[in-house]
Amino acid sequence: MEYHKPVLFNEVIENIISDKKAIYVDCTLGGGGHSEGILEKSSDDSKVIGIDQDIEAIDFTKRKLEKYGDKLKIFQDNFKNIDSVVYFAGYSKVDRILMDIGVSSNQLDNKERGFSYKYEAKLDMRMNKELSISAYDIVNTFSEKEITDIIYKYGEEPKSRKIAKNIVEYRKNKKIETTLELSNIIIKSIGKSMKKHPSKRAFQAIRIYVNRELEVLEETLDKAVNLLNKGGKLLVITFHSLEDRIVKEKFRKYENPCICPPEIPICICKKKSLGKVITKKAIIAGKEELQFNNRAHSAKLRIFERS
Repeated sequence: MEYHKPVLFNEVIENIISDKKAIYVDCTLGGGGHSEGILEKSSDDSKVIGIDQDIEAIDFTKRKLEKYGDKLKIFQDNFKNIDSVVYFAGYSKVDRILMDIGVSSNQLDNKERGFSYKYEAKLDMRMNKELSISAYDIVNTFSEKEITDIIYKYGEEPKSRKIAKNIVEYRKNKKIETTLELSNIIIKSIGKSMKKHPSKRAFQAIRIYVNRELEVLEETLDKAVNLLNKGGKLLVITFHSLEDRIVKEKFRKYENPCICPPEIPICICKKKSLGKVITKKAIIAGKEELQFNNRAHSAKLRIFERS
């Protein structure tokens, strides 16, 4: 198993490290790249809490970061349970929280996980293998309308209806078993004359639905901002517009939660600001990183500081 250097590594480390004792939470531990940087650069009495729902990632990272001993605590869980994880780690508040959203390169590259349209594999797409619904279930049992809605809502795919129609038509004769089987149906539905792979948006949509990624993101952001100590920071890396829109809007509301009509001269809703948005514009990868890491092209980092 091999994990690549995480995107925006230098930018994350530059913005997350505190010069004092601090409690850090890495909500998306993965191969431990960001956590390793934090462990290396933070003070000796600081602690890192790592969360991941993928047991393969946890086993790999435990071995990789073994030398840091009890400075690192790892929990297998969905980061939507960040509040209970922090509690079980022995804390009520923390100082830094990092969320690197989306599927890891290792999961995409692992043919057996069924995430990618590039490799022949059994359709799956579950980040946590204990989830009840997989990509296989969606394409073989959901109605044409349900499939259309998923692909349009989560993939912003303009030809979602045609794809869904052809999926339902195909499965009348046999089950759709593999990633390439599904990808071929999509390609036949919309053609090949695209800059990006024709299956990219539909596969993204199904993966997001399977793992409830957007709902989980919204829920976790609200919990995370309330777990921060004064002066604490929440750093979020997103990889597509749907995620980034949610983070941008949430941060705006945390900074200015007032819901009073603009014509009222004084605030009567009594909603108080939780802090300030540090990144008025998202931080993106520099030229050097873009040359060697293709995933970095769509990565955006936004930062919120708790007051």
